[in-house]
Amino acid sequence: MGGLEAGNGVERNGLCQQILAHSFSPFYHRTMTSVSANESQVLSKLKAVFGYTEFRPLQEDIVKAILNRKDVFVLMPTGGGKSLCYQLPALLMEGMTVVVSPLIALMKDQVDRLRMMGVPATYINSSLEPAEAGRRRAAVARGEVKLLYVAPERLMMPAMLDLLLRRPPAAFAIDEAHCISEWGHDFRPEYRELRRLRELFASAAFAAFTATATARVQADIVSQLGLDKALSFRRSFNRPNLYYEVRPKRDAYGQLRRYLSEHKRESGIIYCHSRAGTERLAQRLREDGFSADAYHAGLPNEARRHTQEAFARDDTHIVVATIAFGMGIDKPDVRFVVHYDLPKNLEGYYQESGRAGRDGEPSDCILFYTYGDAAKHEYFIDEKESAAERAVAAQQLRSMVEWAEGRGCRRRGLLAYFDEELKSQVTPCCDICRNPAPEVDCTIPAQMLLSCAKRTGEWFGMTYLIRMLVGSRDQRILQAGHDKLSTYGIGRDRSKEEWRALGDELLRHGYARLDPARYNAVRATPLGEEVLFKGRRALLPIVGWAAASASPAPSQGGDSRPDLFERLRSLRKRLADERSVPPYVVFHDTALRQMAAQLPTSIESFARIQGVGERKLQDYGAAFIAEISEYARQAGAQAAALPPPPSKPPRPARVKGDSIRQTVDSFKKGMSPSEIAEERGLALSTILGHLAQAVEKGEALDVGRLVTDERRRAIETALEEMGTLSLSALRECLGEDYGYHEIRIVAAAWRVRQRRLLT
Repeated sequence: MGGLEAGNGVERNGLCQQILAHSFSPFYHRTMTSVSANESQVLSKLKAVFGYTEFRPLQEDIVKAILNRKDVFVLMPTGGGKSLCYQLPALLMEGMTVVVSPLIALMKDQVDRLRMMGVPATYINSSLEPAEAGRRRAAVARGEVKLLYVAPERLMMPAMLDLLLRRPPAAFAIDEAHCISEWGHDFRPEYRELRRLRELFASAAFAAFTATATARVQADIVSQLGLDKALSFRRSFNRPNLYYEVRPKRDAYGQLRRYLSEHKRESGIIYCHSRAGTERLAQRLREDGFSADAYHAGLPNEARRHTQEAFARDDTHIVVATIAFGMGIDKPDVRFVVHYDLPKNLEGYYQESGRAGRDGEPSDCILFYTYGDAAKHEYFIDEKESAAERAVAAQQLRSMVEWAEGRGCRRRGLLAYFDEELKSQVTPCCDICRNPAPEVDCTIPAQMLLSCAKRTGEWFGMTYLIRMLVGSRDQRILQAGHDKLSTYGIGRDRSKEEWRALGDELLRHGYARLDPARYNAVRATPLGEEVLFKGRRALLPIVGWAAASASPAPSQGGDSRPDLFERLRSLRKRLADERSVPPYVVFHDTALRQMAAQLPTSIESFARIQGVGERKLQDYGAAFIAEISEYARQAGAQAAALPPPPSKPPRPARVKGDSIRQTVDSFKKGMSPSEIAEERGLALSTILGHLAQAVEKGEALDVGRLVTDERRRAIETALEEMGTLSLSALRECLGEDYGYHEIRIVAAAWRVRQRRLLT
């Protein structure tokens, strides 16, 4: 048989003819009698082999149907006991049951468990040496195997079909049957070939099993496998022991570390989108003292096997993995499943999160969400060649995003996706039920952020806009001249974290979107433009946004001189209209209240009002001082005493000459960037910018003094995987804890090396 399977095209064609002849042979189409196993025999085998004295819901009915050679379609959630439904009848029927399984890990896990229970089971897949595969085929031919696990592509090879036609199986169990549907979350074209089994093995019972399938996918499975007359069994998708939580993806690692510190020695899975991401996160966790290993399809077989077995044995508590890990893993005590990145669809999320708490004990399902992850998926969806595939993937992603952004019960929303209603829930089952968030009027800060996007031409990402809002002296902002824009620094009274929270909410609720064609630049939607220009209010739930900051803070000492406050508001409105900007761009209400309270009538005192920078002092100072002075003259009011300005140490005189050259020379003498900045009286960001420019020009600098080896490798991996994207796109991939300067420096050195390799 080994020679036949590896045969040339002539041998394969001959086999196909043999198979066709077999399919019409009287020998094969003989009627196969039903097994008359009574209830006591079934229960006896259940106890003797599997150790159970009773069935879980639906298991007994499914087992009896298969024993009576009925086709079945089974929809049962992860942890519901699907595998027993075909393993037990296989032991009670004459002949062999073929189990179609998509993953080597799944086959090995189940076969190892069956063998430990004394069941003659085996698998045949690409992980076997040719000699071992030959021995297993010979055992099948001799009738020594009760359960044969095989992947769909190998099953449909002529040599394998010929082997099975010589000893026809009693039943086929098709696991992960949703893979046959193009509307399923894990469509695999090779599953479509399974429809031929109906023609070749007409007397066998067919059983299709899946844990995740919408009504549309269920109908597709039935149609593709010819299960029109099959008995249908469906259990509730509800997993009452699972707690669902969606967290904003800000300082995700810090949040994760705190969570894991509270759940030490508990087993859990953390899913990441990329292979490099799994390795970086696992390494970081190990450095922080956690027992964690990475798992993805790019690792050697031995490494994957070791990680899987270590996790099953509790030698490793945490597996950081791509979705290649988990299918068919029967570990019952997984106490948490964390999605560090957004899944592509709800079916995948349900299946992956469902690997928690298979023992029925309380377990957590946590998703870190930012719309930036959805934008990455959109980019890859656009790369698909088939319009039909793009449409399916886009629809699935929309459902995933709507669920993550929704403000209703997460369990109810998840069940609704699978056409099931949540009847009742005794205790809070998700973060929304536990802490419902009120809606807050965030119109003014929303206008600030959207206006900032507009004034920079809608060419920059969220992080860049936030840095502008808080008045960062980032070199990119200064080089672009964006520190001269009216929106620069208008958000200093809020933290970057608060602005990030607001930005996420604006994306979630359709006021803004990320443009993949512009490296995820923030663009105002028609809804956002209504907030900017047509007076629409932005009512948003507070997620990580301080309640006190959602509306203007009250002035110290109350609303003194309300008449002056209104005059200043009128002046602000006139100046804003002249410049075609929203009034808050000129000054916040907070600044106007402070002016009304303190009556600054000189340049020096006006400059000390909160929110008055050099540019605003230049643009608006004279007009506001004149208005305040006129009010003071009319009312006979006196200016309030202001605290003296803080004293600043004098800056050392700057050395004349080429600024970048001076920085490089100082660095080469062994000075650190911070020491250079202090000596030269420059910002640290300026010094780092000098060094980055020097590296870009080919200057030989010790990058290891600027970026640690671990972070350098992570950045280089991102560059190799994603190419020479913008710094903001690379930072979105790497995470918020990576700074632009270190990315720029490593990217510059990497590009220099690439150019040298090509010359």
